[in-house]
Amino acid sequence: MEPYEHGMLDVGDGNQVYWEVVGNPDGKPAVFLHGGPGAPAKGARKALDKEKFRLVIFHQRGAGLSTPHASDPAADMSVNTTGHLIADMEKLREHLGIEKWLVYGGSWGSTLGIAYAQRHPGRVSGMILAAITLSSARELEWLYEGVSRFFPEAWARFSAHVDGAPDIVRAYADLMESPDPAVREQAALEWVRWEDTVLSLENFGKPDVFAGRASDDVIALVRIITHYYANLGFVENLVGHAEKLKGIPAALIHGRRDMSCPADTAYALAQAWPDAELTLVDDSGHKGSPAFVEAMQAAVRRFSP
Repeated sequence: MEPYEHGMLDVGDGNQVYWEVVGNPDGKPAVFLHGGPGAPAKGARKALDKEKFRLVIFHQRGAGLSTPHASDPAADMSVNTTGHLIADMEKLREHLGIEKWLVYGGSWGSTLGIAYAQRHPGRVSGMILAAITLSSARELEWLYEGVSRFFPEAWARFSAHVDGAPDIVRAYADLMESPDPAVREQAALEWVRWEDTVLSLENFGKPDVFAGRASDDVIALVRIITHYYANLGFVENLVGHAEKLKGIPAALIHGRRDMSCPADTAYALAQAWPDAELTLVDDSGHKGSPAFVEAMQAAVRRFSP
């Protein structure tokens, strides 16, 4: 599924967003929202049926092939918020002449997807969301402290790197703004070590999703994640505003064993959104499982033209 169309879109604030389109030029329009925030859009080209969908993929500000890259200390993070990403999506939709599109996203992509749909419900034909997280204070407190009760030794190391700061996410965000590249690199490595630890009990998927050398992509990822989550994802009570999603059909797919994003958020969202159908996959965590893949494929068939 090589792209038949791609480019760089000037979205203002000195930012250029990379985009591409794959699949059937006459197919049902859809947009893929990658996770992270700031993670590469891996697997995006295989997300939907190439014969039936016109799939738009874009790299969110600061990530992937978009410029400026967040690994560059000069990249201005003040113009990288959820509001900016939503505006970028609208500019891209208009650029491509799409009236409505199916929104497909996972993990952070589910936060962005819900925030976008609440702002522009008339532009969304449906939604397929996986590994649901809505970036609430409760969820982030769990991911960056609460879950430590299962990993006390890893937590000791993770928190010690910022001297046990009371707001650990903010403390790491501050380190990622350091002018010293060695400070940024070490903070990024400690951060992804923690992220991998939280997912380490899962039976499926790559053992170490994030860990390794502090590449530019890893540094950008951690800089963007900490920037967003220090500000609660730049969103407010998405479940509380679920009435704005009325009339938008959705499939929510979530692993019951997801340690990073506990299933109660997906459940609460489905309870507040009658048009959404939740599937909890018993053997899956955040990284999925064969049964999780089957549930995603069923959702794609449901929304296929």
